[in-house]
Amino acid sequence: MNLLEFIGRALAHYLHQPSRHGARPATCTTDQLATVLRKGDVLLVEGSSRFSTAVKYLTQSTWSHAALYISADGDSPDAILQGGTLLEADVLEGVRLVPLSDYWNLHTRICRPIGLTPTEIDAVVEYGVSRIGHQYDLKNVLDLARYLIQTPPVPSRWRRRMLALGSGDPTRAICSSLIALAYQSVQYPILPDSVLMKSPDQACQDCYQEMLHIRHHSLFAPRDFDISPYFQIIKPMLQIEFDPHTLTWGDTADNEHGDS
Repeated sequence: MNLLEFIGRALAHYLHQPSRHGARPATCTTDQLATVLRKGDVLLVEGSSRFSTAVKYLTQSTWSHAALYISADGDSPDAILQGGTLLEADVLEGVRLVPLSDYWNLHTRICRPIGLTPTEIDAVVEYGVSRIGHQYDLKNVLDLARYLIQTPPVPSRWRRRMLALGSGDPTRAICSSLIALAYQSVQYPILPDSVLMKSPDQACQDCYQEMLHIRHHSLFAPRDFDISPYFQIIKPMLQIEFDPHTLTWGDTADNEHGDS
């Protein structure tokens, strides 16, 4: 282990500890979350570690972590209790599989790709699973630590570049870059760069067409799956025949405004 890796691992252990700033609680029940998730969904998580604090600050986003939903793990009692399996890149353990139950009590969001065939979804999952055992990009840990120790007044237009420093080594992933690579392997867009190119149509000399270019995987943050126009936001509460008329409200006389 070289000096840079030693420092990176030491910082990873420090950043993995809870921060003094808490996270919002879950907005749906465990059953609702497990029932709605589908293979290939991206689960965004609002973490509460020091590491999460740095990611949320630099991206100006609620989301600090992303994981790929793999499967419901069959019908065994243990699998049902755990809610299924996620693929993630953990700052300490690297790329690994974890049960959905690890995130039961955290604020989450489901982002779902649209239009992919079951074969393409399988390919996305297989790409991610093939990376199990790869290590977390520790250079990214060092980059984040610099901005966590003292949060400077950084202009928002620079924050993206600060987060996307990393080594860029595809064998050393962060959570969002791992999932970005998996979807890019089947040519599915997340937030591609868009440029105007002159049309090849000789009959229209003044015509241009929009061309999409794949963005480098190191430039992706968890929030990109949230704001991507190509991922649908799935809210579990609304997928189970939600009826506002069945809600139980407290006595309106007890609200903060009092009686009129």
